[in-house]
Amino acid sequence: MVRMNSLADALKTLCNAEKRHKRQVLLRPASKVIVKFLTVMMKHGYIGEFEIIDDHRAGKIVVHLNGRLNKCGVISPRFDVTINSIETWTKNLLPSRQFGFIV
Repeated sequence: MVRMNSLADALKTLCNAEKRHKRQVLLRPASKVIVKFLTVMMKHGYIGEFEIIDDHRAGKIVVHLNGRLNKCGVISPRFDVTINSIETWTKNLLPSRQFGFIV
């Protein structure tokens, strides 16, 4: 079976491991989009550091969790958002004004 959205699979795995209070999680397959997204999450303090494992196939990523992640997910399809409409998307998607991020 082919994975249709590897970013959605990775974020769902990350969220499920956080709910089970795991300290680290293995994400596969690795991609540049997942690495960029994890970098943003690490910069904001939602996850600890992560390590990319090259197995000469699709690759794996080991993420260290710190217990600060409530929920994360993908909006599908990926919409093109202009600068003028970011505020309306933020207002419609996030639960409150000072809670959460849209990447």
